[in-house]
Amino acid sequence: MTKTPEEKRAWYIGAKESQVADVAILIGDPGRIDRIALHLDDVERIPLNRGLQTITGTRSGCRITASAFGMGAPIAVVVMEELRALGARSFLRIGTAMAAGGRSLGDFVLADSALRREGTSDSYAPPGYPAVSDPELNAIILSHLAQQERPYGTGMFASYDGFYSQMFDLPGSRGGVRDALLSDIEKFGLIGADMETSALLVAGRMLGARTSSLCVATVDPLTQKKLDIEDMAAAEKDLFEIAIESLCSSTLQETR
Repeated sequence: MTKTPEEKRAWYIGAKESQVADVAILIGDPGRIDRIALHLDDVERIPLNRGLQTITGTRSGCRITASAFGMGAPIAVVVMEELRALGARSFLRIGTAMAAGGRSLGDFVLADSALRREGTSDSYAPPGYPAVSDPELNAIILSHLAQQERPYGTGMFASYDGFYSQMFDLPGSRGGVRDALLSDIEKFGLIGADMETSALLVAGRMLGARTSSLCVATVDPLTQKKLDIEDMAAAEKDLFEIAIESLCSSTLQETR
């Protein structure tokens, strides 16, 4: 973070304080930035830096920032840290997750908590510290989920660092990669698995920010079947709308 006499600017995302809203959506795939921009008005695009893309737009007078981090907990938390330092106070991670706990491909899965199987959160809090979503933010998201037709569930996620060593078998790769993942799903009653949620929930709480994670279930952990492109495109549009409407909720605005 650099600070001139005029205004702070983030090192990596390149944004200035005036370019960041109070509420922020954290996105993995940078390609989604252009698509979520179509759901916003008055979009300002911060120049791409280190592959990180950030925009800020409006919805009915509410300013909202969306920032893409790519993949994995370490960079996701770097982006969160910088946005928080520039004034963002509420964060919603949106993207994709493995389905679990009876959820079907295409369902929405909302984390109320997460099992910490990644290492980034250890740099913020000891292993016994819980990774939990902000209850008021989740209540708002659930109210919006209840108004749409897509099936959804809420419960515990788990987040892992090793996609090809812990979560997904490449054809011809070593066996047993997913044994711990499948055991966690059964033992702890998980509803989803990803690479970022638990780290963001811990870091967000330590940074004094409201944080949650809402994903589309896109991969079956047993068969490794993936949601097809057309269904994902439809789910993504619904995901964008719920994220924007939830973060711009008057209830959330009033509780800051």
